[in-house]
Amino acid sequence: MLSPRNYIELLAPARDIECAKAALNHGADAIYIGAPKFSARKAASVSTEDITEIVQIAHLYKARVFVALNTLLYDKELEEAKKIAWDMYHAGVDALIVQDYALLQMRDMPPIELHSSTQMDNRTAERAKYHESQGFKQVVLARELSLEQIKEIADKTTVRLEAFIHGALCVSYSGRCFMSQAICGRSANRGECSQPCRLPYTILSSEGETIASNNYALSLRDNNQTENIEKMMLAGVSSFKIEGRLKDPSYVANITLHYRRIIDDIITRHPEYIRSSEGIVKTQLTADPERSFNRGFTTYFMNGRQRDIHNPITPKSMGQPLGKACRVTKNSFSIDKCKVGVNNNDGLCFIKGNKLIGIKVNKVENGILFPDKLNGLQNGLMLYRNSDTEFDNLIKQARTIRQIPIDITAGLSPRGDIEVQAIDKEGNIGVATFPCINLSDAKDMSATQRIAEQQLVKTGGTAYTVENLYVEESVCCFFINSSIWNDIRRKALQDLTEKRIAANKPIDCPLEIDTQATYPQKEADAQIGVLNNTAKEYLLEHGCTMTEWGYERQTDYKGRTVMTTKHCLMYAMGKCLKQHPEARKMLPLCLIDEEHKNNRYTVMCDCANCQMIIKRD
Repeated sequence: MLSPRNYIELLAPARDIECAKAALNHGADAIYIGAPKFSARKAASVSTEDITEIVQIAHLYKARVFVALNTLLYDKELEEAKKIAWDMYHAGVDALIVQDYALLQMRDMPPIELHSSTQMDNRTAERAKYHESQGFKQVVLARELSLEQIKEIADKTTVRLEAFIHGALCVSYSGRCFMSQAICGRSANRGECSQPCRLPYTILSSEGETIASNNYALSLRDNNQTENIEKMMLAGVSSFKIEGRLKDPSYVANITLHYRRIIDDIITRHPEYIRSSEGIVKTQLTADPERSFNRGFTTYFMNGRQRDIHNPITPKSMGQPLGKACRVTKNSFSIDKCKVGVNNNDGLCFIKGNKLIGIKVNKVENGILFPDKLNGLQNGLMLYRNSDTEFDNLIKQARTIRQIPIDITAGLSPRGDIEVQAIDKEGNIGVATFPCINLSDAKDMSATQRIAEQQLVKTGGTAYTVENLYVEESVCCFFINSSIWNDIRRKALQDLTEKRIAANKPIDCPLEIDTQATYPQKEADAQIGVLNNTAKEYLLEHGCTMTEWGYERQTDYKGRTVMTTKHCLMYAMGKCLKQHPEARKMLPLCLIDEEHKNNRYTVMCDCANCQMIIKRD
């Protein structure tokens, strides 16, 4: 018998209804979208009305919709959060992604599937197993995990595992970053992160020596697991998540299509896996992640620790590598060995003097580029394209459709009416009839059949494509014109659509909590993030005593840990203390925010756990 992990899911982001359509149209098996309130991306909240419409579209393809209700909550917000949960349940949403334990403790919550947000710090088998015991049907794994760690979690649990495969990376363990809260009162756990990790810093040694200045020391490159998808699947991942609830439809379309092709190929070679939704994507577009927003790519820790996981030069998009500048004149240049076309209005960039510099292409003639200004471009500098006019237009203009294969039959109903049936692979049948009483006899039965066949296969503008068509001889006895066949076909397809949506409505999923399971920690400090009494009560019932409220209810952050990260500056500088113990004299490092000089941090290495600790000075 197949396990839930055998059903493979490509999970795409949606900031709004247009992004949701782009994701579904380009092959997403599921999408995740922000609740109207209390989403960890406050700027990507979506109305209940739009979510209801998105659910209808998704369920047509047997795709699922997950709503992020994943901020920490104050006592006064709990009832409103419960109401939103019920609204999502009535909208037909398949699951809620949550972070606050209060939602497990509250009475009268809707019987809807819950997913454990990555904000719940799912980086160990112990924690994933605990969340499985609390009724979560899917656990969103920490981004920092390696293949071996994922396999260990999979071996010790049966819950579905969701892992990030593409997009922006949080430098801190998710749910354990309090830097934004500490400096400006905007909590990452409340959907308001100010992204201090994307700011430039001065790095000082313990002796006050300047190691680097204007350095984006905490800004990670973007995640890209293209080469690891199959390994992740074999390790136990069943849901492959694209980050990007703030990205536009073009980004969502390109990246979703890219991974759709990869996952389909893997499933073809591994018959033990089954795609979790339906619909064949047909498009003229060739997906290419390098041509969408990216800060340069990294596989992060998937294959072990790597040196170049962050980009100290810029937090902005680098884009697609093109080649080195050559034949630079006072108003033009060429690109050596450039294998792709560069077009008018493209945006290019290059690194010079430890700084990212941008230029815009005004004109291209015979391989010579004329920019708006050279901005100090010199021969030999590597050029990147971070704004691709042609590709953006191609995505918008590409004729991309996602179609469900069906069979259509035309015959006589038991009552003697003309009947058309549209039948999908799941056995859903859409039916439409037309009374024969006013039809005249056909003078040419072959002409009638030909007209029927021509009209019944016309599914343009719908989600269907006709794989097999059967026109019974009995209906060819009547003269039936094209408009009648078109009308019957439209009604049959509409009936099939309604039946598919109804068939894919999620079943009730009451929360089943193992009340005897013990929380993985005996004490909950500010980092656990408890902001309300209901969550406090929940933890106490599961063997965890709360020693202090979460950071959002604190007022003094001096000397406190504001970030715990697997990213290590010492390692990035080639001075890992395990190989270079003499470098310990450089510690602790000091980070100074170059845009807000009063924001200073102490950086220490926790070598026992191979991680870095950042404290507010």
